[in-house]
Amino acid sequence: MNNLRELTLRGTILGALITVIFTASNVYLGLKVGLTFSSAIPAAVISMAILKMFSGSTILENNMVQTQASAAGTLSSIIFVLPGLLMIGYWQNFPFWLTFSICAAGGMLGVLFSIPLRHVMVVKSDLPYPEGVAAAEILKAGSKTNNNETNDGLKDILFGGVIASVVTLFTNGFRVLSESIACWFSVGKSIFQLPMGFSLALMSSGYLIGIMSGIAILIGTIIAWGVGIPILSTIGDYDTTEPLSKIAMGYWAKDIRFIGAGTIAIAAVWTLITLIKPMIEGLKISFKTMRSDVSVNDIAPTERDLSPKTIFLIMGGMVVILLVTFYSFIAESGLSSGLAWILVFSAVLFAFIMGFLVAAACGYMAGLVGSSSSPISGIAIVAVVVISLILLGLGETNGMLASIEGSNFATALALFTTSTVLAVACISNDNLQDLKTGYLVKATPWKQQVALLIGCIVGATVIAPILEILYNAYGFTGALPRSGMDTTQVLAAPQATLMTTIAKGIFAHQLDWTMILIGLALGAVIIVIDSILAKNHSSFRIPALAVGLGIYLPPSINTPILIGTILSWIIKRNAYKKAKEQNLDLEKEYKKVDRKAALIASGLIVGESLVGVLLAMVIVISISNSGNDAPLAISANLGMLPEFLGLFVFIAICTLFVRRALSAIKK
Repeated sequence: MNNLRELTLRGTILGALITVIFTASNVYLGLKVGLTFSSAIPAAVISMAILKMFSGSTILENNMVQTQASAAGTLSSIIFVLPGLLMIGYWQNFPFWLTFSICAAGGMLGVLFSIPLRHVMVVKSDLPYPEGVAAAEILKAGSKTNNNETNDGLKDILFGGVIASVVTLFTNGFRVLSESIACWFSVGKSIFQLPMGFSLALMSSGYLIGIMSGIAILIGTIIAWGVGIPILSTIGDYDTTEPLSKIAMGYWAKDIRFIGAGTIAIAAVWTLITLIKPMIEGLKISFKTMRSDVSVNDIAPTERDLSPKTIFLIMGGMVVILLVTFYSFIAESGLSSGLAWILVFSAVLFAFIMGFLVAAACGYMAGLVGSSSSPISGIAIVAVVVISLILLGLGETNGMLASIEGSNFATALALFTTSTVLAVACISNDNLQDLKTGYLVKATPWKQQVALLIGCIVGATVIAPILEILYNAYGFTGALPRSGMDTTQVLAAPQATLMTTIAKGIFAHQLDWTMILIGLALGAVIIVIDSILAKNHSSFRIPALAVGLGIYLPPSINTPILIGTILSWIIKRNAYKKAKEQNLDLEKEYKKVDRKAALIASGLIVGESLVGVLLAMVIVISISNSGNDAPLAISANLGMLPEFLGLFVFIAICTLFVRRALSAIKK
């Protein structure tokens, strides 16, 4: 029996502190560019570095810390929908208890739904679980070696964090470095651009997703900006006195984005279809376990999950919390008590069933491509369309949609319900990844599941205040807290904008399905091509989700991601070459380089995101004292200098990133 320390008070407190950091980072990054990152690996390194200062720390205790922190960091994906309630004007801020309740209850259901899948998807599966395996390797290495390796890992995170912090301060604070540069031009009536974004967090995200996804994103970008925008600008009539950038972005927002949405949606649906078999297998094992009369003492500690009785008890509690939360949300609409309860039960039942179905899908996707690359936003698109159609049917039978206010309320309820489904999905996406790490280091599953539940509560506590600060400091697309704000600093919240547009369009019967259908057809073609490549065992693949993201996200976001994927290819190629020249173990040296680069990338993401949150606090304080929303900005007119300085700094840091990563191979 394993008597090592595992779920400890100090570990739980440390996990909560790391949770706050990574949740804040992910909320900011998600609102800015529509992407989040897995916090498991950096959390594991930070945990090892800190707990080694205390006596008796163990690999299992470190595993619990990273489990808790990664769960809460992943829960921040709920911001892909929730800001939509401000965009439609239904909320004016983020009510703490409503936000906390759907995050905590949805997240905890995500943990519970994925527990029955652990055996079939983790223990008996050959899914790679890239982040889970990497976190396990780091924990094992840290437990076997002296403090040097762990300290080096912490130094890599701090290295990236400090650099990104300074650059972000000069970019978003002092405003002497630009975030992007673009050259717009036209050929006849066709509009083109040569874009470049300088976000270090996005470049780092690109490194983590790899070159195949980068090529797919490039294909999507070319489809959108090399084909779609030129065609639309050629056949359309536009005011030639307007800036080309404004015209092109208008076409992108009105039409092209929905092609990307269709592609993302069909990629998510296809994934769900391919997962029907493992979902059924997981359910069979789950029900078999629940019917079993085997004593808990007959089960090895490394195989013990939370008991079925405990699972159902917590699950029941979460359903009650959701019923109360949804009633509180719906009661503000002024509907009759009978209709309100019909909507409450319909919304909670949908969130429960849809959440249960996507739990297996998300766990499988995380096992296949990693938590960071899993198409959570695609799941949200499917959910918002389905619940909107359900509410549309209910609303038209009882007259709820007869007024503008009623239609707006239905849109808000669809978004609120989708937020709950997303909380379930994103935690399921993370849970099996963490359980894979635990399986590899021989942790006790039920203790990990408790740590995940704690992580959900801590993360849910942080999300509402962070959202409130960021909204008041920067505002969201279509939702500004004050007039006259600097629109260049507005957080795009791309997924929330899309979900809101889809839901509003469905209830107003004004959603233009043409572009979505084009996206669905395009996604289907890409899926067929990718399936043929997979069948022929080709090393080259074209993931439809990544192509959809390339179409859906603006080029200033896509380009640094693409640069990051290219750097990933350069680093890995040179790592093999360098190791071969020195007659070293190729696989071992490659892992060292990849780990070092991943930690630097995590530091760059955390550094940029945290300074963004801190600057938001400074802005809120400035505004509350009658100041402006750019209190640190240098007021001098610098012309094009910030763009060229931003480009120079970005190139310099990319070069430094490659060199430091390859330094893991000692000469």
